[in-house]
Order: sequence, then structure tokens, then C-alpha cells
Amino acid sequence: MLTRKQYELLRFINERLKEAGVPPSFDEMKDALDLRSKSGIHRLITALEERGFIRRLPNRARAIEVIKLPELSQAASNRRGFTPSVIEGNLGKVRTSTPALDDGERPVAVPVMGRIAAGTPIEALQTRSHTISVPADMLGNGDHYALEVRGDSMVDAGILDGDMALIQRNETADTGDIVVALIDDEEATLKRFRRRGASIALEPANTAYEVRILPPNRVKIQGKLVGLYRKY
Repeated sequence: MLTRKQYELLRFINERLKEAGVPPSFDEMKDALDLRSKSGIHRLITALEERGFIRRLPNRARAIEVIKLPELSQAASNRRGFTPSVIEGNLGKVRTSTPALDDGERPVAVPVMGRIAAGTPIEALQTRSHTISVPADMLGNGDHYALEVRGDSMVDAGILDGDMALIQRNETADTGDIVVALIDDEEATLKRFRRRGASIALEPANTAYEVRILPPNRVKIQGKLVGLYRKY
């Protein structure tokens, strides 16, 4: 699921490629999305590339290729906006019965479990404080919860301070997944997971932070990132 800004940028790049055969410049992207600086465009492009929607071609200036476009359900949601309403019961589970709405349009109540560090360590997971409502097609199968992101160590992956991270409960992860990792049963952090021999690497997406290399017995996977919920 793309954020509104990611979707708008992808659509703008795709339309410009169709019209002119070349992608827009960073200044044109910035102006089209009404952003104050090009750093925001860099973050959006990185997020689109990591999600497999675009590809930057090496050794060529302004060379961006659109690989795919969002599914129709998200495109429609981004065009008309989304006003959530809370559905009671089965918090964080996708409902299969849809008497009034399509699955992708039905809001699901997801419990917010506290804050997660994307930077210097803060508190571990807390008890549920409230819920947020998100479209079901952002979640997929299984149980989910949300965590408020604090810090900037994942900005190059498009994850910003203040974002609400949507997490699928899971105790395992594959290399490259962005996960909630609980270190020594007391410190929770949001990082990219990689295996390095017999060790686990928790990688930031910001060169100002260092990769943490830890033995497996110090790290517990609490879930995998499946989406972001952001207010502008």
C-alpha cells in the first residue's frame, strides 16, 4: 500500500514518461507535489523503488523506469480520499464477510501498542492504548498491530518520525524484511533484518546510524512491517 504522496509521485512520473519519454526532474517532482525540498522527493523515490514500483537505471541521469502501478483498489482510494470508521471486535484481523464494501475498502480496527524506536532506543512494546482504522488491503492475513515511530534511522526507507507503522505479528523474518526486533527483552526497535553467518544484523536506513550485530539469542522478532499510516 502506498501513501498518498508516493502514489501521486508515481502517477506523475508515469504520466510524464508517457507524454515526453523521459522522467521529470527532481525540481519538477517537488513542484508537482508541493514539497518544500528535494529531500522529500529522494525519500519518496527510495520508498517506491524498495516497494518495486520503479527502478533507477545506473549511470544515467534522471533515468527512472516505472515497473508497475498500484492495484485499482488503491488508485480509487487515493483519488477519492478515505474517511475511516471503527469496526468493533476482532481487532487487527481482516474480515472476510463484506455486506456493504469490498474487502479493500472495509476499514479494520488495529490496536496501537505504543511507540517503536527508529533511532536511539526507547521503550519496548506497551499495552494497547487505542485503535486506528485502516483499509483491509493494507494488512493481508493474520493479526496486526500499530506502533508510533520515533526517530529518523529509517528515513531512507520512507519511514518518518511520527508515522504509524502497521505490523503483522510474526516470530520469524526473511533477510531484507523490516521488522520489530525486541533486544534483550527490553528494547524494541524498527530495523531491516539480515542474517550474517551465525549473527543477526539490524540495519538502519540512514547512514548516520550504525548497523547492530547481535547473536540470535538476544533478538526476538515481534512482527514485520506491512504498511505505514501517515497524517499530513
